Amino acid sequence: MSDATDARLAAQYEAYPYPQRDPKEEAKRLIVGSPSHLREIDWWVFGARRPRARPLHALIAGGGTGDATIMLAAHMARWGQPGTVTWLDRSEAALHIARARAEARGLSNIVWERRSLLDLPGSGLGPFDYIDCCGVLHHLPDPAAGLAALLGVLAPGGGLGLMVYAPHGRTGVYMVQDALALLAPPDLPPAVRLDAAKRVMRHLPESNWLRLNHYFADHLTGGDAGLYDLLLNPRDRAYSVPALHALLHGGGLAVTALMEPMRYDPATWLPDPKLRARAAELDPVTRAALAEALTANMSTHVAYCVRAAERAAPADAMDDAAVPVARELPADELARAIRPDGTLSFVFDGLRVPVALPPLAGAILRQVDGVRSVGAIAAALAGRGTTRPAFNRAWRETWDRLSALNRLLLAPPP
Repeated sequence: MSDATDARLAAQYEAYPYPQRDPKEEAKRLIVGSPSHLREIDWWVFGARRPRARPLHALIAGGGTGDATIMLAAHMARWGQPGTVTWLDRSEAALHIARARAEARGLSNIVWERRSLLDLPGSGLGPFDYIDCCGVLHHLPDPAAGLAALLGVLAPGGGLGLMVYAPHGRTGVYMVQDALALLAPPDLPPAVRLDAAKRVMRHLPESNWLRLNHYFADHLTGGDAGLYDLLLNPRDRAYSVPALHALLHGGGLAVTALMEPMRYDPATWLPDPKLRARAAELDPVTRAALAEALTANMSTHVAYCVRAAERAAPADAMDDAAVPVARELPADELARAIRPDGTLSFVFDGLRVPVALPPLAGAILRQVDGVRSVGAIAAALAGRGTTRPAFNRAWRETWDRLSALNRLLLAPPP
């Protein structure tokens, strides 16, 4: 599957390892995101049914400079999840940076493999319970073959977290790519091409759609590596929601969630009740495609998926034994952020959405600590006069809204 374009892609990531990271920054903050946040894997892949004590073996296919690898390995160390995270990439420059970042954090649960994901069949690696593949499939000459290589090392009952480019939110990108293909053709050295890109960006006409697109900023805040990857990458393709589902369906996969689920619900963006009713009649993929077209600001799609034949019902959030957990921001901070009108404000790439919560939501969230069960939280509120039917109604609504925002999930069993 290697070709001249693939060789140029390999040279790009040696010259400008992506994303641009400095290991010294590890002392300041842990970079988190989706996919591959451990709490997300526990819920969106395993449905909060896989015990924490069971070792998790994860593969980061296309590990780059280490964002997903470092995040997941750090989460596993923090939350007592046994297992390993295998970083896999063919870039020597990226490996050097990722290893330095891991050393800065003292992480010892990472395995390093410098090779292409296309070499996975017959490599002896795996099987892996979870596979992350972000920003890779859309650069391959045959994305379906790349997906098949990943599935060949996915353990039974395992799942994947994927990220691919999306078309509408990248409006302007391909126009500038076309211009740079004329001003800085791919056969020029990377440094010469980058210089041309910087010069073009300094003088983009006011009418240029990339200049008008304020919904992502890789080319503005991502350094040389971000600018090169966005505008000079020798091969990338963007997937609409239906196209992504077709790719995954072809591999026998079913999507368990697109991140964040609420932004893919057209009801979020359709206040008109007649239009909401029409949208509700659509199938799930078409509904998500409608949300993508309405918002027009999604520059990537992040999907969790499992083999369709293995998809199982997740744990029930209404079960007294279920343990709710906040994904990242502590639940009591969410409670403090509830406005006087009972809403929480969320922003999806520049689009602000007020999310209405029931009056009891604040009291419930202040009890959520990743340890207390739903039954224990109900009992605590009962001591303050809340009846169980009233709690159940409020908890159902709170869970539905905040899980769709990927802010409130269920913890796995011990």
